[in-house]
Amino acid sequence: MALMEVLSVVKTYTLGGAEIRALDDVSFSVQEGEKVAIIGPSGSGKSTLMHVLGCLDRPDSGQYVLDGQNVSELSRDELATIRNKKIGFVFQTFNLLPRMSAVENVELPLLYGRGNDARKRAERALEIVGLADRRSHEPSQLSGGERQRIAIARAVVTDPAIILADEPTGNLDSKTGEDVMALFGQLNEQGRTIVIVTHDAEVSSHCERQLEIRDGKIKELTAAPKEEAVACSS
Repeated sequence: MALMEVLSVVKTYTLGGAEIRALDDVSFSVQEGEKVAIIGPSGSGKSTLMHVLGCLDRPDSGQYVLDGQNVSELSRDELATIRNKKIGFVFQTFNLLPRMSAVENVELPLLYGRGNDARKRAERALEIVGLADRRSHEPSQLSGGERQRIAIARAVVTDPAIILADEPTGNLDSKTGEDVMALFGQLNEQGRTIVIVTHDAEVSSHCERQLEIRDGKIKELTAAPKEEAVACSS
């Protein structure tokens, strides 16, 4: 059974009086332990798809089955519970609270009903991403790469089965981006399912499987060798 299964999902928005199908009869599945890239240009529907996969939004029609449960029609509170237990998020803009230390930012997801050992678990997550020595630093005292690692620590602190990353290297230089992608690789080797949304062929080349979304429709791609993807993106 697939860990994530999207079945004929449609999501429509109205913009300027016109109806736009951000997701147009989208179907695919992700198996446990996969590392998948969803690649597409701006406006292709990939962010909308990320919101559906992350239980941040519901499809207008179709089904999204997560770990055997149809989550398409759950209440907001039920979706919030699933997000907190099963999904870790990493965003392009890091989304760290500026007046909190690194360890305080990381422990935030644990404050919703699972806070008894929050500090210890946050410190362990910082060790996983190699930033235990930055635990007391605020985001403004950290480099872009360090901030993204803090964001990844926050994503893994609840020990989720799935990590969803939205343009995780978009604000990083190429070397730091490579380091962050290597970290995702390590997390995947530990058994976590990784789904990365990106427009960057070099980023997607780190994933064994690639899906392309354009105009709200999705198709499977054959992953190119990393050297070829780098050449295409240069």
